[in-house]
Amino acid sequence: MVRRSHQPPSGDDVEPDFRPGGRGDPEAPSRSQRKRDALALQKLGVALTRLRVTQLATLDLPDELRTAVLEAQRLRTRPALARQQQYIGKLMRHLDPAPIEQALLGLNVKVGG
Repeated sequence: MVRRSHQPPSGDDVEPDFRPGGRGDPEAPSRSQRKRDALALQKLGVALTRLRVTQLATLDLPDELRTAVLEAQRLRTRPALARQQQYIGKLMRHLDPAPIEQALLGLNVKVGG
């Protein structure tokens, strides 16, 4: 029987650890932070669903997002609405949320909750 002492891996054979405090990118957000950010964007998108069609028309939104918001307004069943809200959140992750937040503030629409 050959005894091997445990040697820590060295050099090139070490995979970077991308967790906070790990050896990877120290500026990368944690998984929890990414989830919180995604949820905040989803809530911002859901706030768009509370707008009237005329208010929605005044906003400069991508066509795909506008269509998704209008579809969410049409849906009545809870599971379908939840799926659509998730989709709106996914679309929101590809946009700069600041102009949308400002527009909603100008329309006195509550974001979140």
